[in-house]
Amino acid sequence: MGHHRRALRTTAMGAVSATLVAGAFGVAPTAQAAPNSVRFVDIAGDGGTTLKANVITPAGADGTRRHPLLVLPTSWGLPQVEYVAQAQKLANSGYIVVSYNVRGFWQSGGEIEVAGPPDIADASRVIDWALAHTPADARRVGMAGVSYGAGISLLTAAHDKRVRAVAALSGWADLIDSIYSGRTQHVQAAALLDGASIVTGRQSAELRQIFDDFYASDLTKEQDIITWGKKRSAASYVDQLNKNGAAVMMANAWGDTVFPPNQYADFYEKLTGPKRLEFRPGDHATAELTGLFGLPNDVWRDTERWFDHHLKDEDNGIDRELPVRLKSRSAGGYEGYPDWKSVGATNKKIALAGTSTIRTNVNSGADGGVVFLSSILDQVAQLPPVASIPLIPRRWAAVWQSEKYPTTQRVRGTAKLHTTLTPTEESGTLVAYLYDVGPLGLGKLVSNAPYTFHGRTPGQPFGVDLELFSTAYDVPAGHRLALVVDTVDPLYIEHNPSGARLTFSSPANDPSYVSIPLREQ
Repeated sequence: MGHHRRALRTTAMGAVSATLVAGAFGVAPTAQAAPNSVRFVDIAGDGGTTLKANVITPAGADGTRRHPLLVLPTSWGLPQVEYVAQAQKLANSGYIVVSYNVRGFWQSGGEIEVAGPPDIADASRVIDWALAHTPADARRVGMAGVSYGAGISLLTAAHDKRVRAVAALSGWADLIDSIYSGRTQHVQAAALLDGASIVTGRQSAELRQIFDDFYASDLTKEQDIITWGKKRSAASYVDQLNKNGAAVMMANAWGDTVFPPNQYADFYEKLTGPKRLEFRPGDHATAELTGLFGLPNDVWRDTERWFDHHLKDEDNGIDRELPVRLKSRSAGGYEGYPDWKSVGATNKKIALAGTSTIRTNVNSGADGGVVFLSSILDQVAQLPPVASIPLIPRRWAAVWQSEKYPTTQRVRGTAKLHTTLTPTEESGTLVAYLYDVGPLGLGKLVSNAPYTFHGRTPGQPFGVDLELFSTAYDVPAGHRLALVVDTVDPLYIEHNPSGARLTFSSPANDPSYVSIPLREQ
């Protein structure tokens, strides 16, 4: 496992370094050509930690009137010029925009806290500074960010009543449900974050220990990791956020391999104030990427509309649109829904009949792809990971298929697996995959999710309920859906002892199935 982690970190660090260099030099020229000047400043964060920041004010702002303020914390590992192109656009429309490098990264001081209390305090200090040093209006404060900046923005809105509106793009609401869903370590995602922080920042001793314990699968440290993550999750403070009344917009990609969409959807349903939820094809932060270079971008367009309505009181109609907006991975155009539970209006069950026993520790050929790369291919070319369903070895994987569908099946929302599992060991991991299977047996990945168990009695059956990652995918007429379950996937750490076997059954009094959420025809 140690060699595997080092290889993942090396790959991640190389990819991150190239991305950062391209991003920094790609965005900066936009700032040089823009009409509003960028002012680089130092802001004293929590405990006096220096935060490197830049400020852009509307042209002609002379202090005679106040302007709405937007604070943009940077993404994990990206420099403070990340948002310059969008900040220029926002300043042109009347906002004062302050973007800052979060503590522990690049030239900002301190160590990486992973959206801990010092990061939240930092965001409030940046608001303080902007109100004292710019003609910003204390009654009209908003926050936005991509990825890390999104998580910090949500958490700050729960702790600082001055934040009236938030746009959280490709972020998280529940950190543990993001990288430890199904009690399974999302190892490629963690390695990417780990590598980026080594290249561009300074890890605290606490963070280094968290990463090491996470990789080591030490169950004695599991509760410590969960407690650490919950402290850094907006879902833990949803009551405070609702009490503060901030208007919350969240946007994410169906294939986000760092922060999967389920945790955003669950959090959205708990919000009671003005809210909006958007999902599009892509992977982590790829839906927003073109906007960072100043190109037309749906996510950033809606972000500006959200702030225009909630901070500038513009009647632009965004409050009258259906608040849940989805774009299918396989069809163009947006769909609107009144809430998340309306997305999959009906459910069809595929029976998982019979008994199947599979061996562990071998990749059957079904897997979720590669972090970033696979979902980007799906976003750009509609080429998700594929597998030949007839050729998947039944020794290493269990396979069930539906009948051919006479009409298009519009999968929307969260597919759910229910089965009975009998292990030969007390611990184990399974990964479930849902495939769209064409006439020649080639399956395109619709969704997947891992599941790990510990402390079970060998030979004793128990029920498994697993939510697959939410998606929007159209299965063509004449195709089937297939559920494949195996035990190894490069995206995740697996916990199957050598030689272990897993048996799936469907008792008469508790039949096994996968429930498919479908949009109304």
